[in-house]
Amino acid sequence: MSILVLSPHTDDAELGCGATISRLVREGNKVRVAVFSMCKESLPKGLAPDTLKTECIESLTSLGVLEEDILFYDYQVRVFNYSRQSILDEMIVLKKKLEPKLVFIPSVDDYHQDHKTIADEAVRCFKNNCSVLSYELIWNNTSFKNQIYYDLLEQDVQNKITALSKYETQKNRIYFQNNFIQSLATVRGAQNGIRYAEVFEVIRYKI
Repeated sequence: MSILVLSPHTDDAELGCGATISRLVREGNKVRVAVFSMCKESLPKGLAPDTLKTECIESLTSLGVLEEDILFYDYQVRVFNYSRQSILDEMIVLKKKLEPKLVFIPSVDDYHQDHKTIADEAVRCFKNNCSVLSYELIWNNTSFKNQIYYDLLEQDVQNKITALSKYETQKNRIYFQNNFIQSLATVRGAQNGIRYAEVFEVIRYKI
C-alpha cells in the first residue's frame, strides 16, 4: 500500500507516528515522507543550514524509509500560513504522483501554526480517494480523539526511540526522551488492551 506522511518540520513524522512507520515498513508498505521545512531559522548559530535535514534522513532511514522516499521542501518555519496556496499546490502534485491510499497528517486542532496549516491544506487536498488520519503531538494538543489504535511490537517502539536519537540538536526536549516515548506508547497500548500503541484521529476512512 502506498502511504504518505506529511511532516511540517523535520521531526514531526517520527514524533507523531514513528513507531507506526516502523510497523508499516515492516509489513511491506511503501512509506513516503514529505517534510515541508528544514527549520534553518531555528538552528543555533554555527551549525550548518542542512543540519536538521541530515538528522531527518538518518532518523527516517533508521525506521526503514528509503532516502529517495523522503521529500524535502524549504518553507520558512512559523510562517506557513503565508504560503498556504503554494503548500496546497505541492500536496496536489504529491497526490497525483504518489496516489497514496493512506495519509498521515498533524491534528487539525494542533496549536502550532505550521502544523495547523499542513493539516488544513491536507484535508482540502486529500478529501477523496484515500484515508486520512491525524497523528498525536500531545504537547500541541489539549484535545484529541483516540479513534484508531495501531498495535505495535516492542521493536517498533525501540525503532522510534532510535530514530529520535538521531536528532542531536533536539535531544534536550522532554518529548525526545526515551522514557517519554515509551511511556506514551504504553499508555496508548493500555487503553486498547495491548502493550504498546500509537493513536490517531480519523479525518476520513476509506475501506
